[in-house]
Amino acid sequence: MEGGASVKAIVVAEGGGPKKLVLADVPDPRPAGRELIVQVSAAGLNFIDTYHRGGLYPMDLPFTPGLEGAGVVVEVGESADDFSIGDRVGWTSVIGSYAEKHAVPADAAVPIPDDVDEATTAAMLLQGVTAHYLATDTFSLASGDRCLIHAGAGGVGLLLTQIAKLYGAEVITTVGTEQKAQLSSDAGADHVVVYTRENFKDAIEDAFGSHPLDVIYDGVGAATFEDSLDLLRPRGMMITFGNASGPVPDVSPLTLAQKGSLFLTRPTMAHYLQTREELLGRANALFEWIAGGQLNVRVGAEYPLEQASDAHRALEGRQTTGKVLIRP
Repeated sequence: MEGGASVKAIVVAEGGGPKKLVLADVPDPRPAGRELIVQVSAAGLNFIDTYHRGGLYPMDLPFTPGLEGAGVVVEVGESADDFSIGDRVGWTSVIGSYAEKHAVPADAAVPIPDDVDEATTAAMLLQGVTAHYLATDTFSLASGDRCLIHAGAGGVGLLLTQIAKLYGAEVITTVGTEQKAQLSSDAGADHVVVYTRENFKDAIEDAFGSHPLDVIYDGVGAATFEDSLDLLRPRGMMITFGNASGPVPDVSPLTLAQKGSLFLTRPTMAHYLQTREELLGRANALFEWIAGGQLNVRVGAEYPLEQASDAHRALEGRQTTGKVLIRP
């Protein structure tokens, strides 16, 4: 690149399929007042990245995708005096992580404790914070609650299963293969349904009776939403937090009344991280569980930056388990 230093990054110039993820030279970032320039060790791949790339969630073009990552601070803005060069930090909800360097607002940077590595941080922060607020706030799980977690072998699913068990809940999951069923069981799931082998609604009703669930966590969307509603107890809660199989259909409030005065919510991270204290509180709870051996973060695959398109294909093709990392 003429006129100054550059770094490698993935750039999306127009929305579309995985081929729209192009490795390019971009200007070497400089820190504004309360920004940190971080040498990225790893970026976490999340389904929302595919929504950004494909246009389901419209973005200003061109852009560099990736909301989450971790690395080492190499430059500090003049107002970010609470951080130093050499600090290890993670972040979530800061677009642009598929890059060798990333400008991270200091207020979004999470200090990484000594007993947790950068790859683990990049692998767990967005999905771990999601799992934390789903289990502690969206529906506050307690001993005796019975929950269903769709996509139980995915990144959120494996973390949410473990957190739900920490709070004493009974956990049912759905997965697509026998291999994923084993991963889900290893994470603590009490009952696993392989949806490619049997209808999940029938299997759960056969095992637990009619309307057996207190809460359902659904990141799959269109393919699971309607049958899931029929599994909830009166005043049970349906939490739809993703669209892996496409957006959920429109639902009438009257339908929720007829099915048992159900609660329906579509949480988003911004509303559960409204203060820095909330961000650090959730992140530090996760770090403590990881350091204490109570929360296992599974990295299922790693791709170099130039193979980001392959990583997206694998995720959208449901070929992944646990977390996928992109390594600059």
